[in-house]
Amino acid sequence: MQRRGSSPSVPSRPALGRREQDALATRQALIDAGRQLFSARGYARVATEEIVERAKVTRGALYHHFRDKRDLFRAVFESVEQDLIGRIAASMDGVTDSWDVLRTGLRAMLDACNEPAVKQIGLVDAPAVLGWREWREIDERYGLGLLRAALGAAMDAGVLRRVPVDALAYVMLGALTEAAFVVANADDPATARRETEAALIGMLEGMRA
Repeated sequence: MQRRGSSPSVPSRPALGRREQDALATRQALIDAGRQLFSARGYARVATEEIVERAKVTRGALYHHFRDKRDLFRAVFESVEQDLIGRIAASMDGVTDSWDVLRTGLRAMLDACNEPAVKQIGLVDAPAVLGWREWREIDERYGLGLLRAALGAAMDAGVLRRVPVDALAYVMLGALTEAAFVVANADDPATARRETEAALIGMLEGMRA
């Protein structure tokens, strides 16, 4: 029986056994190897034999954890997205002004567009390999929540005009995605980076309260 005033007990998760730990380590090794190779040469130029050799596992281990090369690529893309959103969120931590939070997150996203993993995996290969619908679903799953929260906080602080936040988040995510494509594929990435930032900031300026 719980004593009055005491904190409720939270059941702890059972520790993973050695077999489960080994399975997770093998899966992660495959994702890490795929990320390195796909970033460097692109999906089409990487063979599964190279992936298992880089991961130091057997070919059977690859097909135990993933249906095929495309299924592994999907997991790699999700790891890139998760890492990117984590870094964008970290860049916004400690920024107290709601307007500066939006600009900081926007700049962090644009800064990442020419990183090999983000550019090759996220912006070049993923739409083609996974198809537009699946690529978009993953992109929204990782990025939409953070963007919605930042826009909502800016509205609550009176920085942006009050509009339906979900609609605005989808619109801004689409604009950010297109800006990322422009920067990643530009002959002059520095100029494209500067011009797309100015355009995106201008869109947000139009929403200022």
